[in-house]
Amino acid sequence: MPFELLKSEVLMKGRAFAIRRDYLKTPDGRETKLDIIEHGGSVVVIPVDEYGNILLVRQYRHATGGDLLELPAGTLDEDEDPEVCAAREIREETGMAAGSLKKVGEFYLAPGYSDEFMIVYLATELSDSPLDADDDEFLSLEAVPISEAIRMAERGQIPDAKSLAALFLAKPSLKKWL
Repeated sequence: MPFELLKSEVLMKGRAFAIRRDYLKTPDGRETKLDIIEHGGSVVVIPVDEYGNILLVRQYRHATGGDLLELPAGTLDEDEDPEVCAAREIREETGMAAGSLKKVGEFYLAPGYSDEFMIVYLATELSDSPLDADDDEFLSLEAVPISEAIRMAERGQIPDAKSLAALFLAKPSLKKWL
């Protein structure tokens, strides 16, 4: 017997997500409730420059109380094609356009409490083409050799889940630079 949805209510609607409460009947007949973050989806981009560096961004993340080194990423606009979003985000966050975008994977970011689904793109053939960053983004760009970025991830120096998952998923596509 599967879980049965008894009712659902939206608790809050924010700028980037909503929170809903689902009331469920479990397979053994008990009732429970789950709070779920509804998110429209997002992309994460692995930009590789002509020298075999990954372009990472360092930005303040208020929830962590500090700066994190991450791959560029962003939220899909309503009904937006993920590749279009990836092309925009790399320009906003790194100032570079991708001559080639290749999908290398996808994953749920935190399926225990969110439906956010991320699509990972490898971006190559980069050229200078900046877009204005979002109003709340204050980023600094760091070019890190691919092999060093992988080692940093393995040593826990990139404690950002989307960046770790994306690097893992892209590793076969990065072999020619390793």
